[in-house]
Amino acid sequence: SRSAMDHQPKFFENLSGAGKAIAVLTSGGDAQGMNAAVRAVVRMGIYVNAKVYFIYEGYQGMVDGGDNIVEVSWESVSSILQVGGTVIGSARCKPFRTREGRLQAALNLVQRGITNLCVIGGDGSLTGANLFREEWSGLLEELAQKGKIDAEAVKKYAYLNIVGMVGSIDNDFCGTDMTIGTDSALHRIIEVVDAIMTTAQSHQRTFVLEVMGRHCGYLALVSALACGADWVFIPEYPPEEGWEDSMCVKLSENRARKKRLNIIIVAEGAIDCHNKPITSEKVKDLVVQRLGFDTRVTILGHVQRGGTPSAFDRILASRMGVEAVLALLEATPDTPACVVSLSGNQAVRLPLMECVQMTQAVQKAMDEGRFLEAVRLRGRSFENNLNTYKLLSHKKPDAELPKTNFNVAVLNVGAPAAGMNAAVRAAVRVGMTEGHKIFAVIDGFEGFARGKIKEISWGDVGGWTGQGGSILGTKRTLPAKYLEKIADQMRTNNINALMVIGGFEAYLGLLELSAAREKYDEFCVPMVMVPATVSNNVPGSDFSIGADTALNTITDTCDRIKQSASGTKRRVFIIETMGGYCGYLANMGALAAGADAAYIFEEQFDIRELQANVEHLTEKMKTSIQRGLVLRNENCNENYTTDFIYQLYSEEGKGVFDCRKNVLGHMQQGGAPSPFDRNFGTKISAKAMQWISKKLQETYRKGKVFANTDDSVCLLGMRRRNLVFQPVAELKSETDFVHRIPKEQWWLKLRPLMKILAKYKTSYDVSDSGQLEHVAMLPKEAETGAI
Repeated sequence: SRSAMDHQPKFFENLSGAGKAIAVLTSGGDAQGMNAAVRAVVRMGIYVNAKVYFIYEGYQGMVDGGDNIVEVSWESVSSILQVGGTVIGSARCKPFRTREGRLQAALNLVQRGITNLCVIGGDGSLTGANLFREEWSGLLEELAQKGKIDAEAVKKYAYLNIVGMVGSIDNDFCGTDMTIGTDSALHRIIEVVDAIMTTAQSHQRTFVLEVMGRHCGYLALVSALACGADWVFIPEYPPEEGWEDSMCVKLSENRARKKRLNIIIVAEGAIDCHNKPITSEKVKDLVVQRLGFDTRVTILGHVQRGGTPSAFDRILASRMGVEAVLALLEATPDTPACVVSLSGNQAVRLPLMECVQMTQAVQKAMDEGRFLEAVRLRGRSFENNLNTYKLLSHKKPDAELPKTNFNVAVLNVGAPAAGMNAAVRAAVRVGMTEGHKIFAVIDGFEGFARGKIKEISWGDVGGWTGQGGSILGTKRTLPAKYLEKIADQMRTNNINALMVIGGFEAYLGLLELSAAREKYDEFCVPMVMVPATVSNNVPGSDFSIGADTALNTITDTCDRIKQSASGTKRRVFIIETMGGYCGYLANMGALAAGADAAYIFEEQFDIRELQANVEHLTEKMKTSIQRGLVLRNENCNENYTTDFIYQLYSEEGKGVFDCRKNVLGHMQQGGAPSPFDRNFGTKISAKAMQWISKKLQETYRKGKVFANTDDSVCLLGMRRRNLVFQPVAELKSETDFVHRIPKEQWWLKLRPLMKILAKYKTSYDVSDSGQLEHVAMLPKEAETGAI
């Protein structure tokens, strides 16, 4: 699907910003990750030789001028990556809404030769920027008439280019899968929910949690999905008439099933189908009056906007900041103002006003009571979340469930990864909804061979989403040496399909089982794999369950280490990360933590490179930033070990800096799963189970299931923008089996980004970006990988 233009690759370093001035401002409500975006814009701007300016206090600073608009240097944005909020401030600005205010703002920009604006904010801020752009030439003419600028300036600065990035924790902007700050806000909510769950368990309480989202239910919906809440209220999907009764029935059923707590999540903008608000107090009073349950309300409020940005938000904001500078360099008077955003795993540019109009269309649909339309306009990601939540939260009475008489086994294989349990829960519940009997296998293929297998029910997996590790137990053992015994167990328990949740071993295991089909009919059943490993080294998928949690662990640790280093000046830390031969964690961890270098197996390095890195750090110690951070993947090179690199740096840095080393180890496999991993695990696993149902129907002939084609053994992976089922046989050619990694790693494209942000001269291929797309109203069946 590449266009013909792509034959000549486009390189970042060939684009020049010389003679251009870029100003960056943050406006509207703050969001975690804005600073990462500001940092990326400043450094990329300086890298291409443009002048870069901060505008302090949003539009207010643009109107006030003076020392609110200052040129900045590389070091100006040091150490802000890990800070929440926005360091350049944001303010609500009345004057900018008036023409006089905008006239003054235009004058302030022209005086400094600024004609490129990068605006980070919500839809209001972006709409304001677009209006400013449309009026620009008129404003300059008026300034010339008043004698404030000369005719030369009117000609020279005739056009204003604008690129927007959406920073808003609500994720309420159409056209973007994720806005900057959303993932971090989910982190705050999930931390609170996890903490509340332990106290609610103790007292058998019901908790009503109110989360932010005046006009958008994204935070409420995803956090409900991520913690398995009993009920959720969102503005886009009001409950049906009589919801009071059905909610109370549901809560009391859950109590009867020995569930000791209930969690109800309410978005602050929640409404009923008559557009009347549903408040958390109202929900609490209802539960107390009808059921007499001990009920508490917790309003999370501004906690959700605070705290350090998550690894996801830092990487998202850094990618978008770079894309924004690119868009400004390539802008012409004819290109419309655009926003840069992420679709699936792909950076895209969209016309700003199209996104704004669609965002406003959602609000209009809600005001007019067209709620199904509102959900559809929110986009595929929102719709997927809602459908998955509805599927998993309410158990239908047994009488209403179909009966297929199929038995499906679920097992975990490989090393533990956070989010595996969320995937098992989704598989069990979707499988039961589809009418199958679900069997849980304990301890992977080894447990399977030993007959450690039992039927598992809806209630057994309650509360699993927030648990780290693998509750079913997992082993690295491959099935080849137990084929006979596993086939026996499949026959004894009449297993008609297999769902394997795991890492590279799970992939190898499926290859072995499908090879054994010639000998054993028992393996002629549909099999699907859901990738779950912190290393993110499974071919066929950009992401695997558990990698995001590990990345956050690495990032948090690096933040702490950087803090310790800023106390003792001139110190360089060398940090070893996991990942086998796969450099994903080291590379992305370096990007999220703002490291100076990352050594990975995929990009060979020699002593000259190590020497260059040492010299680079020596130069850096002469600036105001007197500390260094270097990440090393555990297997990046068998001779250049962590100790070797530590000793080399210590020797070469003598008198300039000293060194410390840290091996992060197994903490990267532990911990409660991040919101991304819970959500990704839940959705991908639900989809895998639906595939199993479809395959079972297709392969059921004459009273038995028989599947022996390649397309009945698949891996479900996220590829760029879509979730795709790929036959494991076809993935063999894409795999480096010796090093257990895919031959092509998509994230290597982001490697130059990390280097540029650490001030290295490097080549950066940006052929992927640049085409302006349109906000597509997706057809109903476009079920895709929007997470």
